[in-house]
Amino acid sequence: MIEVPTLLQVRLSLDYLGRPGVLDDAIFEMNPGEIVGLVGGSGSGKSSLALALLRLLHLKGGNARGSIRFRGRDLMCAGEREMRRLRGKEIAFVPQSPSSFLNPALRIGEQMNEAWKAHRSGPRDEMRQAVNRAIEHVGLPAEPSFLERCPGQVSAGQAQRVLIAMAVLHEPCLLVADEPTSSLDVITQAEVARLLTRLNRDLGMAVLYISHDLPSVAGLCHRVAILHQGRVVEFADTEVLFERPAHAYTRSLIEAIPRLPGRPRAQSRVFTAA
Repeated sequence: MIEVPTLLQVRLSLDYLGRPGVLDDAIFEMNPGEIVGLVGGSGSGKSSLALALLRLLHLKGGNARGSIRFRGRDLMCAGEREMRRLRGKEIAFVPQSPSSFLNPALRIGEQMNEAWKAHRSGPRDEMRQAVNRAIEHVGLPAEPSFLERCPGQVSAGQAQRVLIAMAVLHEPCLLVADEPTSSLDVITQAEVARLLTRLNRDLGMAVLYISHDLPSVAGLCHRVAILHQGRVVEFADTEVLFERPAHAYTRSLIEAIPRLPGRPRAQSRVFTAA
């Protein structure tokens, strides 16, 4: 049996000025093509960890220590030039708020084109084909009438899909999705979760799915890491974690999931993303 090299190995501590110990030696890993859920409460450091993986935490006034081994290379030792080559091409990021990351004054097609030009310099036809392919990957119409719209002219769900399309434009091997459904209605949340599952399957892309929503994590992820008081207190296969949680905090999270009337809790919690 051929052993597959680990894609990502993380061991991080994070601080902010006046707020030390946001993360204290938090450890987890990911394999190629795997969906890993990172779960924690508000203020637990989930979004800070996402920024640290991209070496962008300093923009928020934070400081990271430790190691981020990506495909065998410790990104904590990488210079900014190398990180710019990696961001968007090998490691992509989907934030939780489309309105904060899409330029309201630029057409969607223009923003997709700029994302392509950040890592490619081929002919315009090649760029158009790549943009159309990415737009179609996320279930949006690759038509001039849609690409000529501004972000304010599409729904929140469509705007989130545009962000995901920009993230997968270069078919990265790792997608970091930070609460990608938190601003969406329940039906659109389900659609985005199914989209991430399909992209993982069709592109072989690993996904770090950061969320506080355990039901969606249960239906989407292969493994789950539970973040509490600055540490990963439990990291296990999804089925094992939900059926036999080892840590008291994990058990309290699972017990807090609302139960559907007439169904056991184990059946009530699972959200099917496939």
